[in-house]
Amino acid sequence: MKCHGYTVKMAFRSGESLSGTINISSLQASVHNKLSCSDCHYGFSSEEHPKRHFATRRDYTLASSENCRRCHFDKYTKTMESIHHTMLSQGNLEAPVCIDCHGSHGISHISKERALIAKRCQRCHAGIYDIYAKSVHGNALFNENNQDVPVCADCHTAHAIEDPRTLSYRERVPDMCSNCHANKAIVGKYGLSTAVVDTYLSDFHGVTLKFYRLQKGALNKPAKPMAVCTDCHGIHNISSTVGPDATVVKANLVKRCQKCHAEAPKNFPDSWLSHYKPSLKRAPLVFFVNLIYKIFIPILVAGLVLQIMLHVWRYVVNR
Repeated sequence: MKCHGYTVKMAFRSGESLSGTINISSLQASVHNKLSCSDCHYGFSSEEHPKRHFATRRDYTLASSENCRRCHFDKYTKTMESIHHTMLSQGNLEAPVCIDCHGSHGISHISKERALIAKRCQRCHAGIYDIYAKSVHGNALFNENNQDVPVCADCHTAHAIEDPRTLSYRERVPDMCSNCHANKAIVGKYGLSTAVVDTYLSDFHGVTLKFYRLQKGALNKPAKPMAVCTDCHGIHNISSTVGPDATVVKANLVKRCQKCHAEAPKNFPDSWLSHYKPSLKRAPLVFFVNLIYKIFIPILVAGLVLQIMLHVWRYVVNR
C-alpha cells in the first residue's frame, strides 16, 4: 500500500489505462482479507516487481482471472463447461470471466446479497434485467427486499451456465421451479400451495415429459419439446396469477396454448383446472364425478371378485 495507496495508473498499448489505486477499507471487507497481495499477484513483492505489457485493458482482465483457479479450481473447471467459456473460446473476448462477476479486490459474500447477483448479470444482460425487475420475482426482490425469490444464478447456476435454448435445459425447468414451489417452508409464507408442482407432474404435460425422458435414456431416442412452466408463466416476465395481472396472464396463456394447439379458442384454458385440485368451490362437477368413480370402482372390483369366487364355488360343488 506504500505505492498502491496513492494514485497509480497502468497504461496499455491501446491507449487505455487502469487505476492501480487500492481502497484499503474495501480490501479489508473482502472475503480475501486474510490473504496477502502476493497470494494472488504471485511473482510480485517489494523486491521483485516484473513489468508486464498488455495490448488492451481487457487482455489484462482475462489474464488476471486465471489467478483464481489456483484456489478455486473446482469452480474454474465448471466455468469451462459454461456457455460463457464457449463464447470466449470462439473469440468473443467480452464473455464474462471471474473478475467481471466477482470483482478483484472488494470481493463480497455474493451469496448473501442476492440483489447484487442480478445487478452483476445486468452488465451484459441489461434488457433481460429490466424485464426481470418488473416481474413478480424482481419486484419482490428489489422493492420488498424479499430474499426468498429466485435470482439469475438460481435458474442458470453460477458457474456451469448452460445455453438455455437447449432441449436438455428446457427439460429441467420443472425441477428448477420446484426448488421453491415444492418447498412448503418457502411458499407457505405467502399462502401458496405446493400442489402446483404435483398437479403439473400428474397432468398430461408432466406425465408426457417424464415418458420422453425415459424414452431418451432407455431407447436412445431424442426427446420432444413438451410444455413446461415457462411456456405458460413466461421466463423472466413472470406475472402474478391473482389480482389485476390475472387477466393479462390469461390472455397470454391463450396465445401460448395456440403455439401447440393451433385452433384453440379463447376459452381453451378454461377447460384446464390449472394447478388446483377439484373441490366443491372449484370445479364442483369434476369433484363429484371423481367422487362417484372413487365409490363406484371399488364396488365394481368387489363385485367382480365375488362373481369369480361364486363361479369357482359352483364349479367345485358340481364336480
